[in-house]
Amino acid sequence: MIQVKNLTKEFGRIDNGGGVLALSDIDFQVRDNEFVTVIGPSGCGKTTLLRIIAGLIPYQHGEVSIDSHPVVGPGPERAVVFQNFALLPWTDVLGNVTFGLDVRGATKSDSQAKAKELIKLVGLEGFEQRLPKELSGGMQQRVGLARALAVSPRILLMDEPFGALDEQTRRLLQEQLLQLWERERKTVVFITHSMEEAVMLGDRVMLMTPRPGKVKEMIDIPLKRPRPPDIEKSPAFVEIKEYLWENLRAMQTHQS
Repeated sequence: MIQVKNLTKEFGRIDNGGGVLALSDIDFQVRDNEFVTVIGPSGCGKTTLLRIIAGLIPYQHGEVSIDSHPVVGPGPERAVVFQNFALLPWTDVLGNVTFGLDVRGATKSDSQAKAKELIKLVGLEGFEQRLPKELSGGMQQRVGLARALAVSPRILLMDEPFGALDEQTRRLLQEQLLQLWERERKTVVFITHSMEEAVMLGDRVMLMTPRPGKVKEMIDIPLKRPRPPDIEKSPAFVEIKEYLWENLRAMQTHQS
């Protein structure tokens, strides 16, 4: 379980007049095998929150723990999928997917066997020897997902992974991610700016306020799994999406 209590994050020193309060008194938890999506106005600290859970940046106050163990840095139980793919440009698809396994000391035969299985799983069989520059954005993001899954993390932290993709590719990858989640049942925290995506993917949606980011509400998504392709037409889907939009619009109207 991911537990966040009274989390506050400042950049710079606010008491010196030059700092920024990014997050304030964040409280929430993510249960094992749960898929939580996070949405809020631009600049509300979603990515900062994810990077803190990943152990990539420090925080000033509060507690962040996984299974009651404080987060003090990156750990083998967590893997991050970024929006910008973050692939190694000098090595091919196979090399990118095996990278984390190689770092952890897996044998070459074991790491390549697992990587090939995952490359097939994300629909890239036959592209093992291609460099990232030879792939489309959607294909690169599939490589990033396969690389994250290769190290067998219990927790996937995903920072708007489909945000830079065209609508068709985005929808295909959403469906693929849901299929992978049904198979793997990882604990997932998924940052998004898309209301449709937040409802489509999540068991719960965490709605954040404008900066300094706080948790405004945790919204349960009462939609059956596996999610059917036409789920967006269901009354419950439409109702939750509209509820999110009403809240986000009100927050941003109030800001301006």
